[in-house]
Amino acid sequence: MSLTITEDCIYCDICRPACPNRAISAGDELYVINPNLCTECVGHYDEPQCQLVCPAECIPRLPEFAETKEQLWEKYERISVEIVS
Repeated sequence: MSLTITEDCIYCDICRPACPNRAISAGDELYVINPNLCTECVGHYDEPQCQLVCPAECIPRLPEFAETKEQLWEKYERISVEIVS
């Protein structure tokens, strides 16, 4: 997962319900993304929904933490099995 929420977050709560994996939660001063749950919307959408809806444009990709589409897909499959169980 290469997405992060920066200090520019305005704490508006638009990104949290947009996340199909429930990877975004409220932190003390800004929202945070759980890297174990974020698939960058692979398995659900073509683009990360949090980035599309964020009015502050504060959810960039961090190339140094990039995962391949295959890795994100494997995570999506794992998460899907855990939700069903």
